[in-house]
Order: sequence, then structure tokens, then C-alpha cells
Amino acid sequence: MSDINAILSPGMMVAHPGQPEWGQGQVQSNINGKITVNFQHEGKVVIDGHQVKLVLIGSA
Repeated sequence: MSDINAILSPGMMVAHPGQPEWGQGQVQSNINGKITVNFQHEGKVVIDGHQVKLVLIGSA
């Protein structure tokens, strides 16, 4: 898991680099590398933090 993914916590805002059309997402949870994010245009998605390096935008 990337260093950024390891520090993500609920409330932080992120983007998925491979899915820009999803818009910004708010981290809901980060458990054992499984990161649940609620994206503006896609809804709730579980991301494998070992496969995808999310882009930190900020915190809510």
C-alpha cells in the first residue's frame, strides 16, 4: 500500500486517478488496505489500497 493510502482516514477528500469522472470522494473507512470512499458521481466504492494510489485533495 502506498504511503498516502496508509494515512487516509475518515473525512479526508481524495480522487481516483483512473476514474476522474467519479469526482471528489470522501474517505469513509480504511481497514487493512480496503478504503471505502463515497464519490460525488459514483457513490460508495471500496478501493484496494494495494492496487490503486488515491490522490489526496484535503479534508472535509
